[in-house]
Amino acid sequence: MTVAAEPSPGIIERIRQNEALKLALAPLGLSVLVVLTLVLIGSVDPDTIAGRALQTEKIRIQFVDHITLTLWSTLIVLLVAIPLGVFLTRPRFARWEGPVLAVANSGQAFPAYGLLVIFLTWFGSGAATAIWALAFYAILPVLRNTIVGIQQVDRDIIEAGRGMGMTKRQALLRIELPLAVPVMIAGVRTALIINVGMAALAFLIGAGGLGETINTGLKLQRDVLIVAGASMVAVLALGVDWVAAMLYRVLRPKGL
Repeated sequence: MTVAAEPSPGIIERIRQNEALKLALAPLGLSVLVVLTLVLIGSVDPDTIAGRALQTEKIRIQFVDHITLTLWSTLIVLLVAIPLGVFLTRPRFARWEGPVLAVANSGQAFPAYGLLVIFLTWFGSGAATAIWALAFYAILPVLRNTIVGIQQVDRDIIEAGRGMGMTKRQALLRIELPLAVPVMIAGVRTALIINVGMAALAFLIGAGGLGETINTGLKLQRDVLIVAGASMVAVLALGVDWVAAMLYRVLRPKGL
């Protein structure tokens, strides 16, 4: 029987340095993309059809709508998926893990457009419908990573805490959840990116967002609008991912 070798401290340190370098360079790349997008938008004649579609006020409203859809849907995901994931790791509820994950997985079994249409049929058009559709679509990564993160915590550490007099709740809050944070944050990052991307389709049910610019470009056959809209979505996605990565570095337990 072979035993996997533990990573040497030097390797771990190099990995951490690479992570720090990526986080430091990410704002630079993001800034370049922002500048290129602004240059592209500024190069369009404001008196043309494309120019009117790229008016500052219109873009501002679409940005606010897009961010609102993303944040509210992600908040719902966190409020539902994390407590549910914790419950499913408790022995009393463990038998429900498979069925619940199957239901959560069904959200991503649908094409994003199809899911929006289903929610539109059930709840009508508007931002609220889009938010719930996005939340249902993005719940799986956070739920699954919460379960996996808690399950991978060394049981000996938990038993040691219990042996020191911790209650089950204290062991959960002081040992299991803190050690599960890295895996959970990875799920949150995935959910955020999913929601940023899917929110680009929210205009189809009257919820606004940056997808309106892309749709206008497709209708008018103006490539500049398509590229500008896609670039703005990319800027938002990269920015959100960088913020989530920084949050991970702040929240992860020391030594991980």
